[in-house]
Amino acid sequence: MGAFSIWHWIIVLIIVLLLFGKGKIPSLMADMAKGIKSFKSNMADDDKPSNPDQDNQNKDQ
Repeated sequence: MGAFSIWHWIIVLIIVLLLFGKGKIPSLMADMAKGIKSFKSNMADDDKPSNPDQDNQNKDQ
């Protein structure tokens, strides 16, 4: 029991290819990459201050 053998992975790969087809998998990976890039850019935007004037006022006090 334990880890899967190479034959298990080959069978899983064949089933995935049959379900999704060869053309569908690259488009799914592209959509996933776009989602990750969007998530990272939104996280970077959250780190930036939303109102720079407010930050300058806080430094003066």
